[in-house]
Amino acid sequence: MTETPEPLTQKTLEQGAMELASRDADLADIVKRLGVPPLWPREPGFATLVHIILEQQISLKAALTMLGRLENHLGELTPSTVLNAGDDSLRGMGLTRQKSRYCLELASRVDSGELVLENLPSLPTEEGRQALLKVPGLGPWSVDVYYMTALRKPDVWPFGDLALADAMAEVKGLDSIPTRDDQARISETWAPWRAVAARLLWAHYLDARGQLTSP
Repeated sequence: MTETPEPLTQKTLEQGAMELASRDADLADIVKRLGVPPLWPREPGFATLVHIILEQQISLKAALTMLGRLENHLGELTPSTVLNAGDDSLRGMGLTRQKSRYCLELASRVDSGELVLENLPSLPTEEGRQALLKVPGLGPWSVDVYYMTALRKPDVWPFGDLALADAMAEVKGLDSIPTRDDQARISETWAPWRAVAARLLWAHYLDARGQLTSP
């Protein structure tokens, strides 16, 4: 099987998409219709993790609006600006009590050096994931999305992503939304390019709902 360089680049994204298309007729149909999916990269670091926290349980558009509000008020989204703002100010910017606490916890751990985000790319994936999972508010979905989009690991599958579950059901012609076990079984066939398969399914999901735009 093809070795997968890390992190994903546009070139290796294309390589992975073509390999998946050669192995899976359903993914080949997405490539035929939509081409290679967007890389959808994010900048590694604190601000992206805050953005992912904001995306939990709300629409991507609403999260982006909230992120813009934070950036406008704080000037720069860093651990120190979040800590200096405090809970009252964060909630005044529209964050829920829970998300405010999550952002403050993350800021505190990064600011103190307990969590060194710059070290994550060089750590074994599971070790780095466990370091992030210790932070309140960063569950498996949030951590996997960070590994997919910021660290651009090629073989990550974000369990708990509702859009991916819907897209998998549509593309595979399933009678119901796939369970975690179903997703694990199906996505295993896409290794070592599961993060590329996820991007293909995201592209399908957005296109089917008229929301896919050029990167």
